[in-house]
Amino acid sequence: MRIFLHIYKENLHIYKKSSTFADSFMNTLGEKFSFTSFGESHGRAIGGVLDGVPAGLHIDMEMIRHELDRRAGRGEVKGERLRAPQNATSVFGDPAKVKGGEAKGERREAGVSPRALREADEVEWLSGVMDGVTLGTPIAFIIRNNDARPEDYEWLRHSYRIGHADRVYQEKYGIRDHRGGGRASARETAARVVAGSIAKQLLAEKNIHIEAKLVQVGEETNAERFAAYIAAIQQEGDSIGGIVECTITGVPAGIGEPIFDKLQAHLAFAMMSINACKGFEYGSGFEGVNKKGSEMYLSEDTRLISGGIAGGISDGTPIVFRCVFKPTASNRKTLETIEREARGERQEARGRHDACVAVRAVPVVEAMAAMVLADWHDF
Repeated sequence: MRIFLHIYKENLHIYKKSSTFADSFMNTLGEKFSFTSFGESHGRAIGGVLDGVPAGLHIDMEMIRHELDRRAGRGEVKGERLRAPQNATSVFGDPAKVKGGEAKGERREAGVSPRALREADEVEWLSGVMDGVTLGTPIAFIIRNNDARPEDYEWLRHSYRIGHADRVYQEKYGIRDHRGGGRASARETAARVVAGSIAKQLLAEKNIHIEAKLVQVGEETNAERFAAYIAAIQQEGDSIGGIVECTITGVPAGIGEPIFDKLQAHLAFAMMSINACKGFEYGSGFEGVNKKGSEMYLSEDTRLISGGIAGGISDGTPIVFRCVFKPTASNRKTLETIEREARGERQEARGRHDACVAVRAVPVVEAMAAMVLADWHDF
């Protein structure tokens, strides 16, 4: 750790483009079906603008509500509620008292931030929708941050969080939002889930369906034990990573191109934009290195062959890919970091954080996959 800090303090050089736009960044995904997100974690609201949605789509508001609940950690894993034990405490304090929803009382979902369960995440439609039906014009919406607590992060005004991008943000842009990560916070993904839900509805009309699930937490691969495993990590004041697997069915052959517009390249681009995602693989992925060619190509399991994509183009079979999510760097363990003047300091993270971010990443993975595929289709 000390060697890392020395290198970090002495050799951090951030490249800046020689453009007048060097200090801004893009917030839009897609072209025909495009999504622009906006807002900060502890600002007044987050939201998005969707363009390319055809007129006449009856938006399934209950579906959007369900997807936002999943992102808040109120989803299910193998039919079991992801709840911590009765006496389990939050990673950052006492048992969470959650108002409304499915998580009332002294218990809460194992490893999930209390804020995620307190936020109502009510979508306010600003344009493009009338009586629940799309008008064919840009759809704008916001989700208010009703449980924002910027004061919880005042201590970060002059310090950098361990394992986060605080320092490089400061160096590149000359300013950063220290309130819980600001624009870089995973709070922003709620807007992605709303946009992705609409994309999933459009794809469903073409019989294309997307389903992701948590398949590994740390070293644990038995889904029935995920809740207890995460709760134990949470009790230690630590965090753990996980793997999310996504399967897409109904995609016709011919989506994607063979060089730079490979379908898997677009999916990887979208998935790697999700907070804490550290790896992407499809089909045989990294496991393929342990297989002989005769084992892979004679297998009846398409996941061991193409994962639904050959030469960058969908082959008509189910598309299967996986995303790896790191353990969040925000936990109760006291570690070394640096502050604005590059002086070393020991730091214990404060605020509200997940013990396993992969739990809530599942619907975000689905949303991003849906928007990638919606951008390839004409509706």
